[in-house]
Amino acid sequence: MAGKESYSKYADTPPEEFIQLLYRTREFTLEFLERITSNFSMENIVGRGGFGVIYKGVLDNGEEVAVKKLHPMAWIGDRQLFKNELNNLMKVQHKNIVRLVGYCNHTTQILVEYNGKLVAASVEQRALCLEYLQGLSLDKHLSDEACRLDWDTCYKIIKGICEGLHYLHNGSDHPIYHLDLKPENILLDKDMMPKIGDFGLSRLFDSVETYITQSENVTGTRGYMPPEYIHRQTISPKFDVFSLGVIIIRMMAGKKGYFDCVDTPPEEFIKLVHGNWRKRLQATTMSSYYASQEVRTCIEIALRCVDHDRAKRPTIAQIVNELSNIGTAKSSAAGQERVIMKRTSMIAVFIVNSNLRRGGPRYCSLTSNIGCPS
Repeated sequence: MAGKESYSKYADTPPEEFIQLLYRTREFTLEFLERITSNFSMENIVGRGGFGVIYKGVLDNGEEVAVKKLHPMAWIGDRQLFKNELNNLMKVQHKNIVRLVGYCNHTTQILVEYNGKLVAASVEQRALCLEYLQGLSLDKHLSDEACRLDWDTCYKIIKGICEGLHYLHNGSDHPIYHLDLKPENILLDKDMMPKIGDFGLSRLFDSVETYITQSENVTGTRGYMPPEYIHRQTISPKFDVFSLGVIIIRMMAGKKGYFDCVDTPPEEFIKLVHGNWRKRLQATTMSSYYASQEVRTCIEIALRCVDHDRAKRPTIAQIVNELSNIGTAKSSAAGQERVIMKRTSMIAVFIVNSNLRRGGPRYCSLTSNIGCPS
């Protein structure tokens, strides 16, 4: 449970919201995390990142967790990164966002030699406990070529990332900009449901507006940062949208395809990627008009997302709406098909029963074996 320090952090949080946060997030001792990870053993390591090492652990109730142990604080910004990730994870609750289970912020005093004298120094050890996801990160499924996963799984991942990002930007009065979306930060569960993680660079804003940072240091991942941030340190919701576009292109065309798209006319690139996926769909039982439409729509969205002019990029709300329209049309068509099949079956039964009453021949239907000779 939260300690005294935790209460002071959320002094301005409304009581109802604080109670929800309190029951959702637990503060763990360093000794407890050492015990559930076998003293942070090498055998328990399941991942590494720029800010720390991730260990697998098992809570007393049997729940598997990923313990993200952050590197020792090297500069004052590290503390802010930890605070950013902790605070923002505590505020979000969505199926496509990694769930925070708890945290640890342990400080010990040690004696170190300084200028020939022993002086007291504080050592901070910080960790985040997150839900453990068995499907690894998205980057493990990518290569220089298009994603090796089937299209239904790819589309599920793309749609899930979009819905998670939509929640961050529009799910509350205070939007969160992730600012480091990339395949390594998209985690997958055992059912390949995507969850956005690693909020170390994320920022909470009062409104969905554009901001200019004062720092001259460009922090983020090259290739996923938009040009207006690299050159002018401009931050807006379109930062994450640009990163999203790069991820989708990497999934659909591979790393090589992403670099090719820079020098390829948009329509030609769309035709190339759409054609490659259509061949893959035709080679499986998944070939359908709607799958082909999903492929085309996703690559078109991705190219708009990476436009150098951020004003021309769509908002995440517009993207989610486009994908929802495809889903609505697909569901409607499936519903109509079921109605037609049901009516066809009823007609077949009626014909068979009528013939039986007349003592005439019995007809077999493709949709029903009622009345068929044995």
